[in-house]
Amino acid sequence: MAKRKPYAERDTLEKITSQWHKLSGLHTSEEWSAAVVRAVTAAELAASLVVREEFAQRSKFKASVVDDFLVGANGIDGKVNRLIAPLLGHRSDDLKLIRKLFAGMSEANKKRNMIVHGGHFCGKSEATKLIAACKKFVEGVVGIYYDDFALADPEAT
Repeated sequence: MAKRKPYAERDTLEKITSQWHKLSGLHTSEEWSAAVVRAVTAAELAASLVVREEFAQRSKFKASVVDDFLVGANGIDGKVNRLIAPLLGHRSDDLKLIRKLFAGMSEANKKRNMIVHGGHFCGKSEATKLIAACKKFVEGVVGIYYDDFALADPEAT
């Protein structure tokens, strides 16, 4: 059995895939709340991917500087509104797509915060809806940079 690459050494795309794989296992185990947290984490990583791709293509900033920007943006909302919006202002179609997808998953982000910070729980039907919104966000955002990117349906694994 091949040893898996440590999570810290994975690139952002690999981390997204890892989060989604973990989410699928949680979904199968009926751990709905934890699955929603992983789905929003994958979405936040997708937002980070946009920022990293744009800085890599258009600047000479070191990766560590971009990482500092991402930490300072504090959450997916900060990444979309404080980093992605200014970076993609010249590409209005991509920015409109990201904003639309982000609006579609905002309920998932709110629920994630309620779970993580307030100890709330999530049932199957709600989790399924929220995970689907996150999946749409991740695939749409990552698809801007990586053609044919797709995540597995958590109920199919």
